[in-house]
Amino acid sequence: MKLDILKYPDPNLADPCAVVEKITPELKELIDNMVETMYEDDGVGLAAPQIGEKLRLIVIDPSGPKNREDLQIIINPQIIDSEGKVDSEESCLSCPSFSCVIKRSEKVTVTGMDENGKDIRIEADDFLAIVLQHELDHLDGTLIVNKVGRLKKAMYDKKIKKWQQQEKNHAGK
Repeated sequence: MKLDILKYPDPNLADPCAVVEKITPELKELIDNMVETMYEDDGVGLAAPQIGEKLRLIVIDPSGPKNREDLQIIINPQIIDSEGKVDSEESCLSCPSFSCVIKRSEKVTVTGMDENGKDIRIEADDFLAIVLQHELDHLDGTLIVNKVGRLKKAMYDKKIKKWQQQEKNHAGK
């Protein structure tokens, strides 16, 4: 089932997430729904807080958005090593019509569990490293709009307020 993606400035996006204690049938259903949502919205990653679940869970497919050949589910992911720096042009399903350049680590090592509880370790560079860092930021309540300068954020906030006012006006008709 496709889920609704929370949009900035929803306060739920700013909260840190809890560790997943055990893998349940409900968690597996949530994972399936997250994958479907990510694919239907042409994303390459989706974090649980983006759909209102405050859990340390991400789904990614860096082969996307058109190809779907490298689906990875990571429960309780954490970066245990990183090196280098690279500029990354990023956008986000929770920040419509917003993109920015963010300085990221060039390479990361991420550990966690797969959907069956098996320990995994991912040594990533290039695009995969960027996707992992972006999604892990969500688990700590950080969005790309929080990583830009005050002026760019203020301009985006103004755009969001305008959209919200237009939605109110439209709903009132």
